[in-house]
Parts: sequence; C-alpha cells; structure tokens
Amino acid sequence: MTTKKVFQVGIVSIVLGTIAAMVVGASMLGGFGAVIAHTNTLGFCTSCHEMADNNYAEYKDTIHSRNRTGVKAICSDCHVPHDVVGLLVHKAGALRDLMYHFEGTIDTREKFTAHRLEMAKKVWLHMKETDSRECRSCHDRAAMAPDMQGRTAQKQHQQLDNGSGATCIDCHFGIAHKLPPGGVEPQDVVAQAAGESAEKKMP
Repeated sequence: MTTKKVFQVGIVSIVLGTIAAMVVGASMLGGFGAVIAHTNTLGFCTSCHEMADNNYAEYKDTIHSRNRTGVKAICSDCHVPHDVVGLLVHKAGALRDLMYHFEGTIDTREKFTAHRLEMAKKVWLHMKETDSRECRSCHDRAAMAPDMQGRTAQKQHQQLDNGSGATCIDCHFGIAHKLPPGGVEPQDVVAQAAGESAEKKMP
C-alpha cells in the first residue's frame, strides 16, 4: 500500500471514528436527557407512597394543581432548578431521598409530620438563598399587572424592585403544602440562619 493510500485510509478512519463517537455520544446524551425528563414528571415524583400520601395529597387540591386557567405547576417546577448545572447538582443531592425511603425515615404520617419542619426549613432557606428562583421561572415580575392587584399586593411587590432583599418566599408559603406545626414561618428560619452565620463569623 502506498503512502498516499495509507494517508487516505487514515483520514477515512478518523472521519468514521468521529462520526461513530458523535452518534454514540448523542445516543447517550439523549438517553440521559430522557431519564432526567422522566424523573421530573409528576408520576415519578409521586411513585413512592411517602410523596403520594403526604405531599401530593396536600398539593392536588391547591391552586398550583387546579385553577380557573388550567395552568399547572408540578413538583419539579417548584423544587428542581431549571438551569443545567443546578438541575444536575439537585439530582445528585436527591439521591439521599432514596436512602431516606429505604430507611423508612418518613414512611408513616406520624414520621412525616415529625420531620415536616426539618424538610420545610431546607426548602425555605434554599428559596431565600436563590431569590425564589424556581417561583420566578413561572411568575415573571415584569409581566405582573399592578392595577389587577390589591393595594397590599402592589406595595409588597414593589419591595422586589427597591433593593430590600425581599423575595417570594417571604410572603408566599404554605400554598402547596401545609405549614409545619408550631407556627414557624420562613422569616423565622431565615432570621435564625442569619444569626447563626453571624455568630460563626465573630472572632
């Protein structure tokens, strides 16, 4: 075989190898995307009885599930980041939920109620830290019509624009799920976390 033919065969091999790698990569990426999409469905989220009997049972009759417009928000809309990096980090962290499932951490209503405050604190702090990012993926401040809101709502929403640090979770909570027992609210949890953080920074 001449040098020219060897060179041509080498080029063809590289091209075919590249195409094959692209096909395999695309297939793997597509499969991964399909898995991620499936784990974001309402059916998947409520496939374990802990979620079906507790979270879903509370959510199914709320305005996020049934309303006059038919616009519906499911678990992943509120609890899963919509950016790629955030989504992947969340999915990796969610693996601990499997551990809780197999350990039976919240497998009865009594256990679920006992852990409700602990679970709510994590969600509330996450929402505060991310400026209620998942809420804002549906609720666009720029698209709000103040003239269609009550005076109190107009005043409160104005705080979102004046650098006050206010965010959705400061006022809107207990909408899709019941509040933990004891009258604890997000602002209490945020204030406590801020106090603990300040103490750690003190010399």
